[in-house]
Amino acid sequence: MTSAAFDVIAEPTRRRILDLLMSGGPRPVGDLATQTGLSQPNTSRHLRVLRDAGLVECRAVGQRRLYAVRGEGFADLARWLAPYVRLWQSGLNALEEHLDRAE
Repeated sequence: MTSAAFDVIAEPTRRRILDLLMSGGPRPVGDLATQTGLSQPNTSRHLRVLRDAGLVECRAVGQRRLYAVRGEGFADLARWLAPYVRLWQSGLNALEEHLDRAE
């Protein structure tokens, strides 16, 4: 799943949609289309890819369909990234210690 998820989020428009959903909460496809400047059919295609990858979910509210980020969908990505994050954090910790000693 990790490789597929990375393939899905490699596309800039899909990352933009995820960012919009993270910052603004659940939204209908029309709002996302407006924000991205894409047509509604193109936005729907991107949302389908994100949904198939388990990164977003859709729920019906009346006659509208609201899309939201699905946190569980990012678990594989987070597990894969964890060692790299630890590496980055250890570098920052070492820099902080160096700066503290230099004072």
